[in-house]
Amino acid sequence: MEIFAEFRHPTRWYSKLVAALLALSFFTFLAAAIIAGYIVYRIVAPVGGESAIDLTNFPGRPEDVVYSLPDGGERSGWFFPGLTSAPTVVLCAGYQTGRGESLPLAAAIQDHGYNVFVFDFRGSPSGGRYSTLGYGEAGELRAAMAAVARREDVDRSRFGLWGSDLGGYVAVFVAQSDSRVRALTVESVYDQPQDMAAILVDRQGVASLPLLGNFARKGFSWLHYSERGIPPLSANLDRLAGVPKLFLATSQEPVLAASTQEIFQLAPEPKEIEILTHGKYAGLMDEEKRNYENRLVSFFLLNLPLVAPAAQ
Repeated sequence: MEIFAEFRHPTRWYSKLVAALLALSFFTFLAAAIIAGYIVYRIVAPVGGESAIDLTNFPGRPEDVVYSLPDGGERSGWFFPGLTSAPTVVLCAGYQTGRGESLPLAAAIQDHGYNVFVFDFRGSPSGGRYSTLGYGEAGELRAAMAAVARREDVDRSRFGLWGSDLGGYVAVFVAQSDSRVRALTVESVYDQPQDMAAILVDRQGVASLPLLGNFARKGFSWLHYSERGIPPLSANLDRLAGVPKLFLATSQEPVLAASTQEIFQLAPEPKEIEILTHGKYAGLMDEEKRNYENRLVSFFLLNLPLVAPAAQ
């Protein structure tokens, strides 16, 4: 009891030193926790609003489609009509990327007869809400596909998906449980949302501060404790057997390139992979954009025919 009394009211030099060290440790951990919480907030908070895009005179006659989200509320997407009864290619934007940045890609795919649907995830300029890096976004993709499938002018049984980083994760996750997905192409895909959270934490410049980085990474996991039972993509890749898959990796993102190649190695056939010098479609130069568009279009033309094959 005398020892505890000494630490409550230190009188000796060594007890004062220990008390000071304990106080310093406590406030260091407290400060690290507060800063880590702010880092997680910055990662998941929605970005600023996207500039308005007038689709009235936009090539391809896109239509605004409003649909309901699984957890309440509504969102709108843009439907680019192709040939009647053709399949639909759904473009899944990347982390904090707006649908407007995918419009040239949508037009390039539509030019070959496909229906194309472009929409925003939560956390993007017009998506609102906080990003979950894939957990909640999977339901949003399903809602978008359901909205398209209610149309009379599309092939409701055949979809193609394209996605980049967050959009790539969601595309693979949904394709594993939806047999309507007949062709899949993803860029810079990761195995589970915690992997992307770790990458984004490191981008905040805290890689040299292990305590702060660990707190932030654990903070994201604690924030999504209820989703802890959701398996990583690698656990269910066998469900994609028979679905043509194109994986795109870029040397600009070495960690995501490594995860993309790992998932490619684990994925069943048919599959192919291509290493790009530059990725992130919206940031490519004109010639690189055309090459990117041509690569995707040729993949879909080969693996997602405009006319459904006759039943055997």
